[in-house]
Amino acid sequence: MAKRKTTAFFCQECGFETPKWVGRCGGCGSWNTMVEEPVAKSATMRSGLDLGLSSGEEPLPIAEVDIAEVPRFSTGSSELDRVLGQGLLPGSLTLIVGDPGIGKSSLTIKVCANVARIAGTVLYVTGEESVKQIKMRADRLGAISDKLLVLSETNLEVIEQHVLKLKPTLVVIDSIQTIFRPDIQSAPGSISQVRECAVQLLRLAKNHSITTILVGHVLKDGTLAGPRALEHIVDTVLYFEGDSSAQFRVLRAVKNRFGSTNEIGLFEMRSAGLIDIPDASRIFLAERPENVPGSVVSPTLEGTRPLLVEIQALVSASPFVPPRRTSDCVDIKRIQLLLAVLEKRVGLMLGTSDVYVKVAGGIKVDEPAADLALIIALASSYRNVNALSTAVVFGEVGLAGEVRAVSQAEMRIREAERMGFKRIILPRGNMRGLEVKTNLTVVGVETVSDALAAALG
Repeated sequence: MAKRKTTAFFCQECGFETPKWVGRCGGCGSWNTMVEEPVAKSATMRSGLDLGLSSGEEPLPIAEVDIAEVPRFSTGSSELDRVLGQGLLPGSLTLIVGDPGIGKSSLTIKVCANVARIAGTVLYVTGEESVKQIKMRADRLGAISDKLLVLSETNLEVIEQHVLKLKPTLVVIDSIQTIFRPDIQSAPGSISQVRECAVQLLRLAKNHSITTILVGHVLKDGTLAGPRALEHIVDTVLYFEGDSSAQFRVLRAVKNRFGSTNEIGLFEMRSAGLIDIPDASRIFLAERPENVPGSVVSPTLEGTRPLLVEIQALVSASPFVPPRRTSDCVDIKRIQLLLAVLEKRVGLMLGTSDVYVKVAGGIKVDEPAADLALIIALASSYRNVNALSTAVVFGEVGLAGEVRAVSQAEMRIREAERMGFKRIILPRGNMRGLEVKTNLTVVGVETVSDALAAALG
């Protein structure tokens, strides 16, 4: 009788499992990401039988399922509530992911204190720090509440016992990479441990209606199992964007079973932790230089929120072949496409120039409505001519050099008027049926040449 294999190979990126090593993952297509780990013995059986976590529900006809809306409760942070879909749902499992030092623990401890004040008992489980360290951070952030309980523990069975005893409204696990199940032989942080612990926490949350937040780390060296292995397990995945040394942070939902994935939350890092930024447009434009070539303001939409962002471009002669095209906030392929349009349709020969594009504040702009602002910023820098500082620009640019209409033009116009701008350049197609009443000078353009003439003269 053949001996059962006790190890398997797992992908560090997506958790794909295979009985033998392969160079390329069959799940996500990544190369050289397979690592050998022990197989969890009887993990599937323990998940629902031995632990008594079965819900005991009988199958129901779908027409008889009660869909009465479950009331959400606020996290105390308007920006986090916006990203989640107006608050947390009882029994939901949320994963917050970000680089070390970006502010995940600071945000979650403040959320715990807020929920403890308004909704009931909260259990904060830390696997990386001592209880005294958590108390010091809570004192600094003003996150103190009698109903906020702190536990320093990494054994999932012990954590589960405390959760079932306390029945808290909210449980926070910081971080999921430090938690382990004793019946699994692999080390904490391995894909087997992370995945099995997440599945057990999911059943615990669903069967007892306990809202749970998991904190996950992203490490550049890939030594620990990435949180991508958990994305199919949890209900909501929130990613922190931004450099840990920068002032602003962006919280973006990449998966949300109970709300939109288009919303973002904006925070500012201060000595008192992460502070909500309700008026992001004013913050992003506060330090905008005037009368500088290559600077254009464009209204971009993040879900239901309009944001005015400053798009900066720098075009200079290049000693390299081929020249550089660099941007952290805009897709390089989109920049290359717009450069080709400028060269072919307008006659600006940018093939020998370095191009650098930046969005002030670190916001990533990926919607087509920013095309026209990018075009004008590039042309302004290349010609060394100032764009109108009182103008706001938006519109999609086609390969023929035409400017196409975009969605939610009225919302963009209202935001530009609120911020005190005097002129707006937009696609002529958006002027048909425009219902918003505005004091702005509205200029409709059909081609890129028209837009450059209106913005640069």
